[in-house]
Amino acid sequence: MYSTGTCPYCIMAERLLRSKGVTEIEKIRIDLDPVRRAEMMQKSARRTVPQIYIGDTHVGGYDDLVQLDRNDGLVKLLVA
Repeated sequence: MYSTGTCPYCIMAERLLRSKGVTEIEKIRIDLDPVRRAEMMQKSARRTVPQIYIGDTHVGGYDDLVQLDRNDGLVKLLVA
């Protein structure tokens, strides 16, 4: 998950993932590393955080994560 140290949506995304049983979340702090920010923007074509990846699948931001969960897709993606 690409994130910053002060992003409330990053914190909420982490809480949601942990509530689904995720124990390890690789957080890439783009506020500390401009190279990683450029990487995120190139990879996701987005400028905002969080940018969440589950495996190689780009989920998107927090709203996308919540929508995936509401559509019962989050647990399926986590299991796969």
